[in-house]
Amino acid sequence: MAKKTAHDDLLAPVTLAVGQEELLLDRAVQEVVAAARAADADTDVRDLTSDQLQPGTLAELTSPSLFAERKVVVVRNAQDLSADTVKDVKAYLGAPAEEITLVLLHAGAAKGKALLDAARKAGAREVACPKMTKPADRLAFVRQEFRATGRSATPEACQVLGDAIGSDLRELASAVSQLVADVEGTIDEAVVGRYYTGRAEASSFTVADRAVEGRAAEALEALRWSLSTGVAPVMITSALAQGVRAIGKLSSARGGRPADLARELGMPPWKIDRVRQQMRGWTPDGVADALRAVAEADAGVKGGGDDPEYALEKAVVAVARAARSRGRG
Repeated sequence: MAKKTAHDDLLAPVTLAVGQEELLLDRAVQEVVAAARAADADTDVRDLTSDQLQPGTLAELTSPSLFAERKVVVVRNAQDLSADTVKDVKAYLGAPAEEITLVLLHAGAAKGKALLDAARKAGAREVACPKMTKPADRLAFVRQEFRATGRSATPEACQVLGDAIGSDLRELASAVSQLVADVEGTIDEAVVGRYYTGRAEASSFTVADRAVEGRAAEALEALRWSLSTGVAPVMITSALAQGVRAIGKLSSARGGRPADLARELGMPPWKIDRVRQQMRGWTPDGVADALRAVAEADAGVKGGGDDPEYALEKAVVAVARAARSRGRG
């Protein structure tokens, strides 16, 4: 969900949406347009790309109307505006017109920073729309999507959905909408599995879960399915590393309730319970061996080897073997 970092008046004279996540940028625009049309159903919306906003265009769009109509002017990729147009926008920021809301969509990088700074200095309402690169951020997004619909989904269901769909927020939002529309009551892991079983089974985290549980044959089957459906090898080595590190963290942590351990280790409580079940056959030496095997595979899939698939198979077998190291001792 996009984060509001300044005052939250949707009809503020200027809204600045900063980031590169297209879904969040589009939602920032939609929120402003919806608020404007709630205030005036006849609101005129002009949605422009940076190349469409030429010098003088903003003055035309924001000039007083005979009928004093409300207007929303959206400028996309504002970081790409020409120098002369930036001058126009800066001048407008100093004296915005009444009944008009200007929405600037800016990538937030160094390019066009002068305009970004000027909008902030002018007191623009700001909405953060960053790319969600971390699994935890995407998991929080899925939870928020369910909450926004007034529906309940278990933590496990949110995790499985995120694993199955991947990093595309539009697909995640669409999946949540489909589940909410089709399913009554609380949405749990079994429901998500029925809808997205093929994708869930192909996920990198399924490979990792089977490997750290010592189920080598199932892990290899999941690995081949993942690769055949286009899962990037580096995503699989990352999931393997996360799975083994979680085993190591929990095995060295002090005992306690899942909620206490979750705070100490930075894991959700439900994951503490899952890792506890997975760690039964592990030893400290097994964790070290598995991490070395995953590191070798990671180097292999990033160009250090001739056959990434073989490197992954070796790592999966090594992790599954390490998961049974206590029994070998």
